[in-house]
Amino acid sequence: MSPAGEPKEHYSYSAYADPAMAASFDKRRFGGPIGEYVAASQARAVANMVGRIKDRAIVDVGTGTGRAAILMARGGARVTAVDASDQMLDVARKRAAEEGLKIRFTRGDAHALQFADREFDVAICLRVLMHAPEWQQCLAELCRVAERLVIFDYPAALSAALVESVSRRVIHALGARTEAYRVFPNRTIRQALDRSNFRVRSVHRQFVMPIQFHKAIGSRRFTIWSEDVLDRLGLLKRFGSPVTVVAERCVH
Repeated sequence: MSPAGEPKEHYSYSAYADPAMAASFDKRRFGGPIGEYVAASQARAVANMVGRIKDRAIVDVGTGTGRAAILMARGGARVTAVDASDQMLDVARKRAAEEGLKIRFTRGDAHALQFADREFDVAICLRVLMHAPEWQQCLAELCRVAERLVIFDYPAALSAALVESVSRRVIHALGARTEAYRVFPNRTIRQALDRSNFRVRSVHRQFVMPIQFHKAIGSRRFTIWSEDVLDRLGLLKRFGSPVTVVAERCVH
């Protein structure tokens, strides 16, 4: 059982314990011109949110194949990377070793991090809250172990992601195997942060149209052009998703 009382068969555990899933994760999520653009865009946003990277103590929770951890290690940070899946960690360790990067990889659950309060300068957590059985507990844990900043992402409720989220939940309820993720109202995120004495400092929104739509078109040029037009119309700020947030600890 997980710390939240959920069985390990919950898809957020079982799906990523599949060696085939771990081996193909990056290709399926970030392969092709649009997948590469999605990954690069968020990497730039995260790096800007962290600011100075060198020599900072950073934990990447739900590291998966280590994308954020490797990005921070390249910048000279002292990185700890946590994931519940040994299979995903194996892929992450291999990727880090290929680049000669020193990262401390450890198996752990985002619901109950085995670290001291404020042990890290920054806590990063990408593509986790949308799947976690108890997302508020995970967010509280991120805030607990972070001295200054917490960086995470989520699909916004007021976006095209809502349609896919509902359809996946219906499919999951009918017994099919799928990642039935949730979407979040911005207000709900801010309220959860407030309970941990954190506040939103800035946000980065990626797309107005669904990522799957852009992948179907398969043109990076079209994606950049169309999303720029929608941004100029003011739609990105209102309907953009996923949302990447940097929140800072309040000082009284």
